[in-house]
Amino acid sequence: MDKTILKKAANFCAYQERTQREVKERLEEWGTWGDEADEIVVWLIENNYLNEERFAKTFAGSKFRVKHWGRLKIRQELKLRGVSPYCLQEAMKEIDDEAYFDTLVQLLTRKKSEIKESNALIAKQKLVRYALGKGYEQDLIFEAIATLNE
Repeated sequence: MDKTILKKAANFCAYQERTQREVKERLEEWGTWGDEADEIVVWLIENNYLNEERFAKTFAGSKFRVKHWGRLKIRQELKLRGVSPYCLQEAMKEIDDEAYFDTLVQLLTRKKSEIKESNALIAKQKLVRYALGKGYEQDLIFEAIATLNE
């Protein structure tokens, strides 16, 4: 196992949380693949530089809190990054149901004030489209819109 590549990989993982796929792709860029790449990934996992569950939890929590993404968008992004179903499930537990709904209501309240539409139906369509784009579930969106209109 090449010690310089191992050190680069450890620094790569120490800088921010990564998935196994991201590490393997970076190792390939550095000219390391096959069994040697697998050995490096195993070493990184054993030495706690690489932890996919920790990555998934951090990713889900921060995308929800900072970017206000919905569960659907977070789940889709984690799948695209090759996160295992178990880690995906654990990541979703990071998002509190009450905070999730409250965030959706706040997003829709802010968006509603920005929409300059006199037709209520079109304004509602714009709110729904916005929330769907953020990755929120359709039934929750309608529930949140009903809460706004009360």
